[in-house]
Amino acid sequence: METDRDANRAGEEYASRRPLHETAPGLADAADTVNPAGSNEGAGNVAETGTTVVGLVAGDAAVLGADQRASVGGGRFVTNKGVRKVEPVHPTGAAALSGTVGHLQQFVRVLRAESRLYAERRDGPPSMSALGTLAASVLRTSGMQVSPLLGGVDADGAHVLELDGGGGVLSDTYAAGGSGMQLAYGVLENEYADDIGLTEAREVAAAAVEHASERDTASGNGVTLATVTVDGVDIDEYAAAEEVA
Repeated sequence: METDRDANRAGEEYASRRPLHETAPGLADAADTVNPAGSNEGAGNVAETGTTVVGLVAGDAAVLGADQRASVGGGRFVTNKGVRKVEPVHPTGAAALSGTVGHLQQFVRVLRAESRLYAERRDGPPSMSALGTLAASVLRTSGMQVSPLLGGVDADGAHVLELDGGGGVLSDTYAAGGSGMQLAYGVLENEYADDIGLTEAREVAAAAVEHASERDTASGNGVTLATVTVDGVDIDEYAAAEEVA
């Protein structure tokens, strides 16, 4: 028969194996303390994905890209080198994510649930415009520290949507976000064209992330790409942009 001591020991062993955001939820809470100047006091131990994220429209497809680094202290210490920051959230839609790790994971779970609920009520998945509205509502009401890009395909074609913490939604043919966004935009501005093909778009997205990683200490350790078409979301991971084809 299991004793209380055995149960406690089993609980402690399970807790030691759980992810960071589950073993220490207070770490995510610390990120909510923002001083008037905008800096996160007391958030130095929160795992963050400072991140470079990019999104491009390529004909009837959308491409999202992100680096794979998580860090603390504004990128001063790398805590994980294999974080996947691009996730499917819709049958033909995905999100590229920057922010606090626990908040990113919760945002993905909530957006997937909202998308499924919408599909059940409306007999079909939301359009990208509707998905953007759902995501904006989640950000506006939850206080999550997440800065996502959405990319996807619906009956009107391919879309890339930028979202901010206040629930704003902007549509564009290409976009960048995260701590390396300025560096990534330099590549996108130079390489993007309205008639860009899917293969070239993947290469440009990877190059934008990699160039940003050269100078932004919160970004690095490879590239994750999502290719979104009417057939669904395909996600690939690469150690370097040169591997992308």
